[in-house]
Amino acid sequence: MGDKAIQRALLSVSDKTGLSELGASLAERGVELVSTGGTAKALRDAGLTVKDVSELTGFPEMMDGRVKTLHPTVHGGLLALRDNPEHVAAMQAHGIGAIDLVVVNLYPFEATVAKGAARDEIIENIDIGGPSMVRSAAKNHGFVTILTDPADYSVLLAEMEANDGATTQAFRTRMAGKAYARTAAYDSAIASWFAFADADGETVPFPDTLPIALKRADTLRYGENPHQAAAIYVPQVVGSAGVPQASQLQGKELSYNNLNDADAGLELAAEFAGQDPAVVIVKHANPCGVAQSGSLLEAWEAALACDSVSAFGGIVAVNTELDAATAEAIAAIFTEVVIAPSVSAEAREIFARKKNLRLLECGALPDPRRAGLTMKTLAGGVLIQSRDSGAVSLDDLKVVTKRAPTDQELKDCLFAWTVARHVKSNAIVYAKDGATAGIGAGQMNRRDSARIAAIKAREAAETLGWAAPRTQGSAVASDAFFPFADGLISAAEAGATAVIQPGGSIRDDEVIAAADQAGLAMVFTGMRHFRH
Repeated sequence: MGDKAIQRALLSVSDKTGLSELGASLAERGVELVSTGGTAKALRDAGLTVKDVSELTGFPEMMDGRVKTLHPTVHGGLLALRDNPEHVAAMQAHGIGAIDLVVVNLYPFEATVAKGAARDEIIENIDIGGPSMVRSAAKNHGFVTILTDPADYSVLLAEMEANDGATTQAFRTRMAGKAYARTAAYDSAIASWFAFADADGETVPFPDTLPIALKRADTLRYGENPHQAAAIYVPQVVGSAGVPQASQLQGKELSYNNLNDADAGLELAAEFAGQDPAVVIVKHANPCGVAQSGSLLEAWEAALACDSVSAFGGIVAVNTELDAATAEAIAAIFTEVVIAPSVSAEAREIFARKKNLRLLECGALPDPRRAGLTMKTLAGGVLIQSRDSGAVSLDDLKVVTKRAPTDQELKDCLFAWTVARHVKSNAIVYAKDGATAGIGAGQMNRRDSARIAAIKAREAAETLGWAAPRTQGSAVASDAFFPFADGLISAAEAGATAVIQPGGSIRDDEVIAAADQAGLAMVFTGMRHFRH
């Protein structure tokens, strides 16, 4: 349909950013400005001549502004096809003037929810007239230009400058697509609030239609592999801040794998929020070393000792401020990403020597027990489930063997269990004195995971010159029950003296008998933590 000159513009915005500058530039081009309420006042305060929408419609703004643009004079001016004689005749018969440009951004519904506003205020911030105008203008993009983002004001002015006050079909089409994406996301945010957060409504875990409102935060260099494209999106209303909201203090651009691994590390580090200093080392989204100690440096040394080979090129997450001594130790090996709630000035100076290392400061750690949904795509569908926010305490444990665990074995059991719930299944984790001794991840059977973890522990002992691997006298956690006694026997052979597992196998009696025969203490949690 070619270039279309802009002669009349309708502006109605909640976010006044750049409004006066845009209005002035349009006025300089002879564009008539039509506006509503606060937007009209802001334009007049900038010294611009503005016609009120009520002058077009013949009706005043009413009902606290709820009804002002919902009128045939407005929507006729937006929807009329300028090359359709019947539409043109109807416009002339009813005194409807064409509107060539619409500039609208919507009531701040998402921000109102995010600040914890009362229900009545949230409802009042559901925009009706704005989305209606946006959709009308976008539908008629053959003739009408629609802007919904202040970032596009300068783009519009450049477009008009290049086209003698007009916009091209390509530009109008692009802006229309962006407008519909905005109204779709806006309606999704509203529907999500009604479904999951409306205190006066009946919230349901899985509504018939699941609205998802996401906003692109960044485009990444590539995905898991260089031949895959990738981007990162965040919710319109962020419930819990995490890696996407962290401040990057230095280093190269974060990759898809960096973000995925950093999230895995941060989620596990968050399990130890408010506790003794903890260090998590992650490789390919699996922890390869985790430890707690009296100091962060001691925790780092213990975590690194678990599997120093896998730690090379890994991701490090900690649960407290990162200090200079720990930074010096981390910087001694090749590390891709370090993430911490805060980073001391001295630690920043130390990491600054490693120009490529990505250093992230995340502020408050995410709540590991928070509610939410997780998603996995399938060919032809999507699997949705609630987050695995389950946890067990000492009171939840059931001793099933003749020998009860000692206090230290119980501590090691719970530590190993915490780590195991963040390890890909089948997961086996040995732990001793607040540090992982060996981790077996992602195997097709539990026995192999137990053996792999024990092998890593033996290699660590050989590397560091220990008399025996740390699996000797350790506790071992299994993310799901032992279906046969072989996995438990492998753990006993590695030197484990205590076992924590969900229980629930039809062969539990056989497994318990094997534990008793080996002199192990075993507790059941009654909860499993598959992570595929």
